Amino acid sequence: MNTTLADAVVTESVRWVETTGPLDDSEAVRTAMSSVHDTGAARITERARILGRRIGLEAEVERMRASAPWILLAIVAVVVLAGLGVAGNVIGGDRKINVMVALVSLLGLHLLTLLVWLIGLVLPFGSFGSFSASFGSIWLALTAHVAGGKRGQAPVLVRATTGLLTRARLLPWALGFVSHTIWTLSFAVIVAALLFSLAFRNYTLSWETTILEPGFFVRSVQWLGALPSWLGFPVPDAQTVLSSPSAAPDTASLAGQRAWALWLTGCVVVYGLLPRLLLALLSAAVWQARKSALQPDLRNAYYLKLLARFDALQAPRVVDADGGRMRQGAVPGLAASDTSKALWIIGFELPDEAPWPPALAVPAAAHHVQVDGSAAQRGELLAALTGARPARVILVCNGASSPDRGAERFVREVQSRCGECRLWLWGVSATPARWRDWMVEVGIAPWQEDGVLKDDSAALTGRGEAGVRS
Repeated sequence: MNTTLADAVVTESVRWVETTGPLDDSEAVRTAMSSVHDTGAARITERARILGRRIGLEAEVERMRASAPWILLAIVAVVVLAGLGVAGNVIGGDRKINVMVALVSLLGLHLLTLLVWLIGLVLPFGSFGSFSASFGSIWLALTAHVAGGKRGQAPVLVRATTGLLTRARLLPWALGFVSHTIWTLSFAVIVAALLFSLAFRNYTLSWETTILEPGFFVRSVQWLGALPSWLGFPVPDAQTVLSSPSAAPDTASLAGQRAWALWLTGCVVVYGLLPRLLLALLSAAVWQARKSALQPDLRNAYYLKLLARFDALQAPRVVDADGGRMRQGAVPGLAASDTSKALWIIGFELPDEAPWPPALAVPAAAHHVQVDGSAAQRGELLAALTGARPARVILVCNGASSPDRGAERFVREVQSRCGECRLWLWGVSATPARWRDWMVEVGIAPWQEDGVLKDDSAALTGRGEAGVRS
C-alpha cells in the first residue's frame, strides 16, 4: 500500500513527537484495528492520522498545502524585484555598461548557488546543510512556520518532510526544483528587462581594466561566446573588443555595440536562464520517478514495535485447519519389553482437600506422585517417568474441574513415557460429560477398580526411580 505524501508526513511527524515520550494511543490503536482491514502499514498510518488530528499535525499539514503556492509566489516576487534591481544597476543612468562587471553581477550569485547544489548531489543524502540556504529550503521552512504559527510544530514537520525526501533520494531534487524554478523566473525577468532597455535606449558597452592585458578580454569574450553562438548570438571579434567606443559612432561602431549587447544577453540566457530551466525540468522528472518511495521506513525499530502490537491484537487465523483432536492410539505408549513393570499413581492439580494417596485398590508396590500445575514440577515428573518407564500409570484428576489444553498436553507426554495410561476422577461418582468427551478426543480410558491393573498386581513389584517427591 502506498501512503500519500500528506499521510507519510503526518506519520513521520508523530514518530518524531513520540521520541520525547509515547502518546496515549490506546483508542487510536483500537480504531485502527477495527476500521482498517489491511496491512500493518495501513494501520500505522491510520493510527498516526488519528493522533495527528488530536495534536494538530494534520491541520498544520493541510495549512501547509494551502499556503505553499502563495509563499512560493511571494518568494518569486521578491526574487523578481531583486532581479529587476540587478538589471537596473547594470544598465544604470549614465548609459555606460562595463560588460564584464555586468556579467559577474548577473551570473555570480547564480553560479555560486548552482555549484553548491551540484556538490550537494554527490554528498551523502543525509546532508541537509548543502541545501539549507537554497530557495527550496527557505520555501519549505517558511511554509511550515506559516502553517504552524507561533505555537505550531514547524520543526517537526520540516524534520519529517526532509527525512522522507532524504530516504527517497529526493531531497536535492525537490528543493532544487523550487530553487531552479525561482531562478528561471528571475532570469526570464532579467533577460526581458535587458532586451527592452537595449532595444529602446542607446547604451555604450565596453570593458575597463587597470592590471589585466587586453588579450585576456579578447580570449574571455571568445570563450564565453562559444556556447551562445550555437543559438545564433553574435560574438564580438578581436577588433571590436580592442576598439574604443567613439563619441560620434559610425556604422562599424554601432555594429560593434550591437554585438556587445547581444553577446551579453546571450551569456545571460545560456549560462543563467537555460541551465536553471533544464534543471527544473530534470528535477520534476526525477520527482515523478521517485515520489512513490516517499513512505515511512517500516524497518525502523519504532514501526517494528507498532507492527508487533497490531499483530498481537490481530485475531488468530486458521491456516491449516485441525481435522479433530488426536484419538486413542495417536500417542503410542512404550512397548512391553521397554517398560519396568511398575505402576505409578500420579495426582495432577488436585485440590488441597483431596486425600493423598487416594483410596484406590492398587498393589502396595505402586509409586505415588503428586504434582501441581507448575512447569518445574511437571518437568521433574516427566524426567522421572522417562527414567522409570512404568508399565502402567493411573492419572488422578479433580472431577469437579474442566479439562483444558494444559491437561491435554500433560496426558500426551505421560502416555509417551509409559506402557498404558488410565484416568481416575476424584470427587465424582460418575464421569461428567465434559470429561467423557475429552477422554475420547485425547485417547485415554477411565480406570475401574475391577480393571486389568488390579488383575496384574503380581507383576507390579517395581517402583522405578522418581525425581519427584512422593
